[in-house]
Amino acid sequence: MEGSTLLTTSSSLSNCATIVGDGFMDKEVFLNVYDLTPFNSYSIWFGFGIFHTGIEVYGMEYGFGAHDYSISGVFEVEPRSCPGFIYRCSISLGHTDMSASEFREFIESIASEYHGDTYHLISKNCNNFTDDISHRLNCKGIPGWVNRLAKIGSLCSCLLPDSLESTTVKQLTEYYAYDEESDSGSTSSSESEEADQKVFLSQTSQTSQTEVGFIKEVAK
Repeated sequence: MEGSTLLTTSSSLSNCATIVGDGFMDKEVFLNVYDLTPFNSYSIWFGFGIFHTGIEVYGMEYGFGAHDYSISGVFEVEPRSCPGFIYRCSISLGHTDMSASEFREFIESIASEYHGDTYHLISKNCNNFTDDISHRLNCKGIPGWVNRLAKIGSLCSCLLPDSLESTTVKQLTEYYAYDEESDSGSTSSSESEEADQKVFLSQTSQTSQTEVGFIKEVAK
């Protein structure tokens, strides 16, 4: 595989691999898996854990996080470096037929279906998002173990603590300010609209050098 090497991890998750090298795979689609808690090191032997996932396409990673507003909760970040989580491994899901520009239009249109205030730990979480995107790209679905705990929780919600109601992508002050301004009816030039395409989290700069940009949804 040109440009990178895949190393299988030494765990029961034999289809889970870590990307070494530049990781550039052209049209290849990857699922990047993160641990939300060190407890995963123990629970993974029983086939489940608490995971965050992002989907990597054309050199960027896309995920879904919770906030309190009816605006896009879809964000992009440098691959395998999502702030607040511990990177575990990457899994190849196949290849997309979309060009880079087609994919960009696609992810911007999908953002309207994934508002931050619709995030739900059981029925609409980050793993549901990556599975949905993968299927729409005509790739494989995510492995069952990634979201198994949420499925168990749907049968018995008492198994999941209240503290896990959302991912750590939360309280997006700068993004809120941007959205309220855009809803006020004020007009702006196309140049400024394009400049506002990405709104970065202020809180991530305190704990990480990684910049997280939210995808601005477009009308379908």
